[in-house]
Amino acid sequence: MAKWVNNVTRDSRAVERSEKRKKDHLKICIEDDTYQIEDSGQSGYDDITLIHHALPDLSFDSLDTSLTFLDYDITYPFFISCMTGGFNKAKRLNHELAKAAQHLGIPVGTGSIRALFRYPDLFADFHLKSLTPDVPVISNLGVTQLKEIPHVTIYEILKKLEVQAIAIHLNPGEELVQPEGDKDFTGLMDAFARFAENCPCQVIVKETGCGIKPSLVEDMLKFGADFVDLAGGGGTNWMLVESYRQVPVERDIAREFDSWGLPTALIQAVLGRDNKRIIASGGIRTGLDIAKSVVMGAQLAGLALPFIRAVYSNGFDGAVELGNKLAKALKMVMFLTGSRNLEQLRAAPFLMEESFKSKVEQLTFIEGIQS
Repeated sequence: MAKWVNNVTRDSRAVERSEKRKKDHLKICIEDDTYQIEDSGQSGYDDITLIHHALPDLSFDSLDTSLTFLDYDITYPFFISCMTGGFNKAKRLNHELAKAAQHLGIPVGTGSIRALFRYPDLFADFHLKSLTPDVPVISNLGVTQLKEIPHVTIYEILKKLEVQAIAIHLNPGEELVQPEGDKDFTGLMDAFARFAENCPCQVIVKETGCGIKPSLVEDMLKFGADFVDLAGGGGTNWMLVESYRQVPVERDIAREFDSWGLPTALIQAVLGRDNKRIIASGGIRTGLDIAKSVVMGAQLAGLALPFIRAVYSNGFDGAVELGNKLAKALKMVMFLTGSRNLEQLRAAPFLMEESFKSKVEQLTFIEGIQS
């Protein structure tokens, strides 16, 4: 078991390896002309059709897109999801994203805080609260670390970071492909339940691009998760991200899994619209996607890759521009479905393609989900 100590003594080679891994991740994610890491069109939202209302009794300017999340009033039902951290460029990007989130009135997530437990001098990379006084901040840590790091140590860091939630990410596929990956996932449900029981902030469980099957969603909520972020197929596939860091033979094996996982919309359809603790991410790319995820029951939708690319290209202004674009399209959907607010949008009717409907029925049966 790793020894986690709160001092600033740093193994220079370990630091270099960690920083190189994070730099590699960012490079692979932003250079879309070179690296193919997305399952384009596989989120399932293309199989959902909303019903057009030709005569909405509404004023576009009076539409209400606000909601309460993590005890904060936020402006829109979407957020900047967890992405990266742990080296200089990532720190600057995260700070620009945090400022954009504050400006837009939406939550923001950090990259994994694992490095903080070895190198506390990285604290400023992840402490975003001074930049986001009016919106929630979501920290991020891998589920395997719940067996390695004393929970009280994690709690202490979370309090210092002043975060409103921690996203515990489940990433078995990524770990299998990652050269440094953890391939022992035994005992993690028990570790999670113990962690969630005493966590000083709310706990979100999320995947990293392969989705969480409906029965496991229900289990995670039962064992202490406040929210589950589905993070299904259709967006960034971290098995593919890690494949570019592998030798050719291992890379070829990883590429066999380029469409692995459950589409986000499919999981939502099986879970139904009544579950108030679902977050949708994984292939969310447009305001229409956000709207469809809300129609299908999500409290809000998460986007990581589009925001990291926007802020990398154009800084704060790029992230704000993207956020405004998403918001405008979301409001247009609300207007065109006759939805005055998000509650009405969640009740809006929709159609499913027959092939998609068949998958919903099959997965519902396999998972034993009660309709």
